[in-house]
Amino acid sequence: MSMAASYRHHRSLSRDSTGTSKPPRSPSPPSQTFHPSILPRSVPTPALVESVAGGAHYAGVRVDPDTVLKHRRSTSARHHTQLAHRHEQVLTDLTELFCCRPTLEILERSWHKDAVFEDPLSKCKGFDQYAAQWFALAKITTGSEQISKRVMSSTDDPNQFIYYQKQEYKLRFFKKPRVIESIITVDLDENEKVIRLVDQWGGNNLPAWFGASFLRTMNAKITPWLIHVPKRTPSRSHSQ
Repeated sequence: MSMAASYRHHRSLSRDSTGTSKPPRSPSPPSQTFHPSILPRSVPTPALVESVAGGAHYAGVRVDPDTVLKHRRSTSARHHTQLAHRHEQVLTDLTELFCCRPTLEILERSWHKDAVFEDPLSKCKGFDQYAAQWFALAKITTGSEQISKRVMSSTDDPNQFIYYQKQEYKLRFFKKPRVIESIITVDLDENEKVIRLVDQWGGNNLPAWFGASFLRTMNAKITPWLIHVPKRTPSRSHSQ
């Protein structure tokens, strides 16, 4: 063996402390670095995203997150944006009310006598208060037209539906009509009567500044003194 070959042979082998030759080491496996996920631990379901995004895109307004999250518990196979058959009559009656065509028949058919009605101007509880609000709306307008609406959610558990509405009101003493976009949440009892309705103008939360609740409650109490509401018949009153 030549001297050059012998030198290369000695360089190719490593030796331990005893001088024994050892085979070359195999390459180490590549190291892995783990990074925390940038996604939140709780990711909204596709149905929830579709409901909120679709409704908000259509309406151009925000939706109260607490209201939206409550209605995810439906076990029905029906898609949540399809209005349940049991909710159809109530929605039809609400359209009549918002179009300033209130009747005692509508209120007794679709509203519980102890129902709660809330919007940015009032906080009503019971027939006398919420009925006065609907008849007052008809008094202060010369007409109202529903420009568009879209069901955002309709569920069986809880018994509730939420919809977007764009309504045009022609107010007395004002030449220019006013258009209000709303997200309306309707809670129903087992008899398909409204037990709570919340009308969020512009999709915004109801006023929470100091004194707002007091003023809204006072408006609900004073309006029945100023607005005439047809009297409920005793037979109908006891049947609810």
